[in-house]
Amino acid sequence: MDIGTSGVWTRMDGFSSSEAIEFAQQVEDLGYGALWIPDAFGRDPFAHAAMLFQHTKKLVIATGVVNIHLREAQATACAQRELHDQSGGRFLLGLGVSHQTAVEPLFGIDYPAPLPSMRTYLDKMDNAMWWGPELDEKPPIVIGALGPLMLKFAAERTLGAHPFFAPPSNTRRSREIMGDDAWICPEQKVLLESDPERARARARMAMAGPLTMPNYRKNLMRAGFEEAELDDGGNDRVIDAVVAWGDESALVDRVRAHREAGATHVCIQPLDVDEPSRPSLATIERLAPLLKDV
Repeated sequence: MDIGTSGVWTRMDGFSSSEAIEFAQQVEDLGYGALWIPDAFGRDPFAHAAMLFQHTKKLVIATGVVNIHLREAQATACAQRELHDQSGGRFLLGLGVSHQTAVEPLFGIDYPAPLPSMRTYLDKMDNAMWWGPELDEKPPIVIGALGPLMLKFAAERTLGAHPFFAPPSNTRRSREIMGDDAWICPEQKVLLESDPERARARARMAMAGPLTMPNYRKNLMRAGFEEAELDDGGNDRVIDAVVAWGDESALVDRVRAHREAGATHVCIQPLDVDEPSRPSLATIERLAPLLKDV
């Protein structure tokens, strides 16, 4: 699988199906290697990926990430294998353990230990029944890993890691833990806005939810931030570390920082200043030619 060095991470819940197809085609035509889609409270990522594969030719569709507490491993394994077969090997399954504050109230269960849960889930996927055609290869998986134990496990058991909501220093630490061969595909929020007040106000909107989630908070503290800096929407130092804002040069520099820290592939999340529910097409258009050599 070739996903290139840059991709796009975005929610398309606000798009109609035809708009989502057009957006995926634009991402492909601009030369990005992968389109990463989340699994939360909107479009089903497997059904959505199947639709997008029908209208693209070489673009990898990746999940960033499927919540293992939301789906049985057997169902996920069959969906992954079906999409691998449909797309000719263009589906990259990202899996994650979510957060205690999301799992317990939504699903009514105690949040289980993350690493044993992921290990058991992958074991079940490996042993899942599959009556479809024999596949040419084992479909690839990455894990939404942040902590050292999960990062090490991701390197040992899967293609690598898809860190979310983390600065370049996290990429460097991840590479040190995972070794030279594992894939590291961080998500990086980008905002084409040079006015500090407008940029940080929009960034805080995008960060409001993640800053309440314990796994992301712990990871930012691993990166050197004090817990008090993460409260009340995050101070400016946190905002500037997580969201790259400014002109094209500033955004490219942030992607380059991830790459120099050891990232295999950086998926940018193009925030729109005026329309929070949609990605900024202008941003990915303006960055595409600049990222080809990064």
